[in-house]
Amino acid sequence: MAAKKGLIIVESPTKVRTLKRFLGSDYEIRASVGHIKDLPKKRLGVQVEKGFEPEYEIIRGKGKVVKELRSAANGVEAVYLAPDPDREGEAIAWHIAEELSKGRRKRPLQFRRVLFHELTKRAVLEALANPVELDRNKFDSQQARRILDRLVGYELSPLLWEKVKQGLSAGRVQSVALRLICDREKEIRAFVPKEYWTVDATLCRSRDGSQCFKARVVERQGEKLELPDQSSATQVVEGLKKARFQVKRVVKKEQRRHPAPPFITSTLQQEASKKLGFSAKKTMMIAQRLYEGVEMGDEGPVGLITYMRTDSTRIAEEAIHAARHHIQERFGKEYLPANPRRFKKGKGAQDAHEAIRPTGVERTPDAVARFLDKDGLALYSLIWRRFVASQMASAIYDQTTVEVEAGQYLLRASGSVLRFAGFTILFDGGKEQGKEDVLPPVEEGEELRLEGVEPAQHFTQPPPRYTEASLIKALEEKGIGRPSTYATILSTIRNKDYVRMEKRRFVPTELGMLVTDLLLEHFPEILDIKFTANMEQSLDEVEGGRREWRSVLQDFYAPFRESLYRARKEMRAVKSAGVPTEIQCQKCGSPLVIRYGRAGEFLGCSRYPECDFTSDFERDEQGNIRLASKEAEATGEVCDKCGRPMVIKKGRYGEFLACSGYPECKNARPISTKVPCPREGCDGTLMKRFTRRGKPFYGCSNYPRCDYAVWDEPVAEECPQCHFPILVRRGRKGAEVFVCPQKGCNFKRLESKPNSSRE
Repeated sequence: MAAKKGLIIVESPTKVRTLKRFLGSDYEIRASVGHIKDLPKKRLGVQVEKGFEPEYEIIRGKGKVVKELRSAANGVEAVYLAPDPDREGEAIAWHIAEELSKGRRKRPLQFRRVLFHELTKRAVLEALANPVELDRNKFDSQQARRILDRLVGYELSPLLWEKVKQGLSAGRVQSVALRLICDREKEIRAFVPKEYWTVDATLCRSRDGSQCFKARVVERQGEKLELPDQSSATQVVEGLKKARFQVKRVVKKEQRRHPAPPFITSTLQQEASKKLGFSAKKTMMIAQRLYEGVEMGDEGPVGLITYMRTDSTRIAEEAIHAARHHIQERFGKEYLPANPRRFKKGKGAQDAHEAIRPTGVERTPDAVARFLDKDGLALYSLIWRRFVASQMASAIYDQTTVEVEAGQYLLRASGSVLRFAGFTILFDGGKEQGKEDVLPPVEEGEELRLEGVEPAQHFTQPPPRYTEASLIKALEEKGIGRPSTYATILSTIRNKDYVRMEKRRFVPTELGMLVTDLLLEHFPEILDIKFTANMEQSLDEVEGGRREWRSVLQDFYAPFRESLYRARKEMRAVKSAGVPTEIQCQKCGSPLVIRYGRAGEFLGCSRYPECDFTSDFERDEQGNIRLASKEAEATGEVCDKCGRPMVIKKGRYGEFLACSGYPECKNARPISTKVPCPREGCDGTLMKRFTRRGKPFYGCSNYPRCDYAVWDEPVAEECPQCHFPILVRRGRKGAEVFVCPQKGCNFKRLESKPNSSRE
């Protein structure tokens, strides 16, 4: 048997399969399944007084992985460390090298860092032929970030547990993102709408009304027209009815619209949110699978896109040439610009990787459709079309503006016609290809006939609440965090009940507003947007070798420790007192306060425990609190005791089904997961239930006739190994694990998910 050329260590088992297809048996290929070492879970793990020395330890459950990697390294001289090509991947590579080097005195291993920017045979062989050294500066930059986040999280979170509610969290970037949402909500609540009016006139060239268009009154006696109320609008209407209408000016010009650059991480998350309705977390999980490799029939696993954590719009020359060839073949020469398009580097971009693009432009969405699920195909199609469109010709519009004089008034109308679709034929769909407000061919000096006048009332609108897309855009523009961390940040503030989603927009809860106000009062620097952005620049300087990582931590920690000391003494204890409201208790008339329990926020009497009145509450559009209406959400299910409708209610451990006839009928049951009970002969479904101590589990709806139960979340998917009707999902750092719950079956499938602090 021929000797192996070396050991390649990647993060994901999916990558192992993809690489084996390219490299065959020449290399031993293993997966670390994410990090193997981290700071300890149950203590700070940072020796502040010893220069912020971290105390890394093997992650629980990873001892077996480390043992297997050591065993695999025994038979080789060279180890190719190939975690993802970013700061986080550098940290993983560094820790693997440390662990594999332990105890090897006679024959030290040669470690080589390889960077797979795409998982294609050409790119993989090129990376292996050109390995680099482990990057100490990049590792130190990531280490500084990890320690910073640990210091903030482990020092601030217990303070919030003590003062507000158990289980809360604060974070260096997370809390600033929450502040943006809360600041926007305060703007909305303080907003006072102002009335204004507009007046539109329908003007015609011909008597039969076949060549008419609408024009808006914009000026009076040469000054911009403002109509604050109906009487001022009526005055304009009366003036127009007596006026002669004559075309004063016709301006025609060609307008070109250029394609957007290919995606970077943040723009992919924004566009997937707007066009596909994907959360940032979902987008990154799907993109990770597309990058690591998709089974393509006889081809085997193929990486369909380049690395998806990037801030660069740079494109490889060969990819540009391939795109231009495809455009000419498919659309024709007129859709190909004379020169390739190259896009400017964004402000603050590290430019470490290419833009996100398909690894092969010949793999069109139609060509790969049968190998991808619905969501995977939707995201791949978005990436493929954006990339190809970025190299296409500009769209050309004929834009016309007509100005019409009517006595002391000036009216204006604009319209445009798409003359050449250019890139919009591929990326923007049909909406850009039609006609928009096409104007008739009027001429200067021509008189027009007034067909009608339409005054309209309007009110100024408050700034909109953030969507995932607009919040990601704001974070990026302000230099807060890194695009690769946004998915985790947005998930965390939702999971901690700091925000809720209404019509796909972030609305802060009272808990979110409270925590933000408390942190802003006692830790203004932590929540300062410029401070957070400057910290990112400092971490970039560490990576570039221009600054020492310990000095960054020292500059941050000294004032932070002083603020923490004062906050422990001075921060108000909301946990015991609650947040006062102006609502009176329906039992005793005392003021109600907002309290925070395991199931979320609720109203309770300020005289508790003497008075035990509690109630859910809701907010109006201005954010004012009121007792919740008694109308509960209907489900379509019927009570099996009295026949009345079942409704969704909230309890100590979350939502449950209850009879609408309460208190006459007190029937209640858990909400079904809709996963059938796997026990043979049982027609029940698995329901989410809780032990007496609040620990969740999933049991059969036919209990006590059927006592089947599992601790982990069930998935309606048959085990491919033993054909048991369900699998269960278990989460772990860096991956989701799907396991067969049947005794004696060892089936396990790992699916990668975005790391919580990806760079």
